[in-house]
Amino acid sequence: MAKYDLAIIGSGPGGYVTAIRAAQWGLKTLVIEKDGFLGGACLHVGCIPTKVLLHHAEIYDTFKNAKEFGIDVREFTLNWQAVLSRKEKIVNKHAKGIEFLFRKNKVETMQGWGRWAGPGRVNVENGGKTTEVEATHILFATGSAARSLPGIEIDGKTVLSNIEILQLPAVPKSLVIAGGGAVGVEFASIFNTFGTQVTLLEMLPRITPVEDDDISVELEKALRKKGIQIFTEAKVESVKKDAKGATVSFKDKAGKAQTLAAERVLMAVGRMPKTENLGLEKSQAKLERGFLHAGPYMETAEPRLYAIGDIVAGMPQLAHAASMEGISCVAKITGKQMPPVEKTRIPNATYCEPQVASIGLTERAAREAGHAVKIGKFPFAGNSKATILGHHEGFIKVVTDEKFGEILGVHIIGPLATEIISESAAALQLEATVDDLMSTVHAHPTVWEAMSDAVAAVRGLSINA
Repeated sequence: MAKYDLAIIGSGPGGYVTAIRAAQWGLKTLVIEKDGFLGGACLHVGCIPTKVLLHHAEIYDTFKNAKEFGIDVREFTLNWQAVLSRKEKIVNKHAKGIEFLFRKNKVETMQGWGRWAGPGRVNVENGGKTTEVEATHILFATGSAARSLPGIEIDGKTVLSNIEILQLPAVPKSLVIAGGGAVGVEFASIFNTFGTQVTLLEMLPRITPVEDDDISVELEKALRKKGIQIFTEAKVESVKKDAKGATVSFKDKAGKAQTLAAERVLMAVGRMPKTENLGLEKSQAKLERGFLHAGPYMETAEPRLYAIGDIVAGMPQLAHAASMEGISCVAKITGKQMPPVEKTRIPNATYCEPQVASIGLTERAAREAGHAVKIGKFPFAGNSKATILGHHEGFIKVVTDEKFGEILGVHIIGPLATEIISESAAALQLEATVDDLMSTVHAHPTVWEAMSDAVAAVRGLSINA
C-alpha cells in the first residue's frame, strides 16, 4: 500500500483545488470521494448549475424587454427541458475537466467513505470493503448539506432543497422560499423571471442579512418591483402537503398568523456541516455544533489533521473561501511563504437580479469595531455603460477609515456586481486607500469605472453624480 504525503477527503472546490496545488508543490496526494464523480456539491448541485439557470433567466428577461433595444421578438417560449439539458452538459464538462487536471498533476483518487482512523491513517469504505490508507497529513473538505426547520421534512417532491429544485420537471406556477439569504434570493430571481409567483419568507428583519443594511434595503425594493412577495421577520411554523402542493403557515412581523398555498416550497434556511460519521470524535479536533475549529492555516487540535470549507467554524460557507483555505494550508505544510486567509478579505457574490457583491466590513460592523467611518456612494444611474446595458439600478458603497482613507469594505448592488468586486478584493488585500483607487485609471465606458466615482465620493469629489 502506497503512503501519501496528503490525503484529502472530499473533491469539491476546496478538496480538488487543494489537491492540485499540493501536487504542484511536490506532495504525493490522494483524494477520497464518496460519490462516483468529482467536483462536490458546488459543481453538481450548487454554485455552477444555479448560475447556469440564472444566466438563462437573464437571457429570457432580455428577450422579454427586446423592444427597448430595437429588436422585435414577436414570439418566444421557454424550453425548460433544453435549459436542464444545457445545465447538465456544463456540469459534466467541468467534472471531466477535474479528472483531466488530476491526471495532469498526478493526483490519485479513491472512491469511498473516508474516516479518520488515527494519526496518519484513513479508512475508506466502499461496497462493504474497507481499505486503510496511510498519509502524513489528512485534510477534511466534506462540505455541507441543506438545513430544514424543526418539524419540516424535505421530501424532495413538494418540499425541496437546492438539489431537487435544480431537477424540477417543469417550472412551478407558485413557489414559497423559506430563507432570504443568497440561495433564497437567487432562486427567487430565477423562477420569478420564468413566470412563477414567488414569495420569500425571511426570519430576520431584512433579506440578505449578511450584507450591508443599505444593500438589503435596495435589493428588497428591486425584488418587490419585479413582483416577488417578501415577508421579513416571518417565522415559518409548518408546511402541510396536499394534492395541489403545500400550505405554509407562518407568523408575520406583527405576530399575525398567515398561510400561503404553493405548488412547491424551497427550504433555503442555511447549511449544516457534513462531519458526522467521519471518525473525528475520536481525534483531538474540537467540534462545536458539527463545525470543526481550525487555526490560521486550517490546522485542528489533532496534529497533522486539517479542515477547510463549509465544515470550519467561523468561516463563510463559500466555494472560493474553501479553495484558498486549502491553498494556504498546503503552503504551510510545504514551507511556502503565504499569509493565512483572513475572513474580511473573502468576497461575497450573489447572482440574483440585480446582482449583489461585497467584501470587508459593512458600515455597521466598521462602526461597531470602533472605526471613525466615512462613506462614499455612487449610483449606477450615473454610469453610461450601465445605461447602455439597460441595468442602471443600484449603487456602489465604499466604507473607509476617515483618518487614513483605508478601504474597510465595499458593497455593490447592480449590473455585473459579482465581476467588478474584483478590484475591491485586490484593494483590501493590499490595504489600499481611497486615494490609491482615485489615482487608478478606470477604462471608459465600463460598469467598473463606477468604482472610481464611488471612492471619489468619499472625498466629496465624485464627478458623475
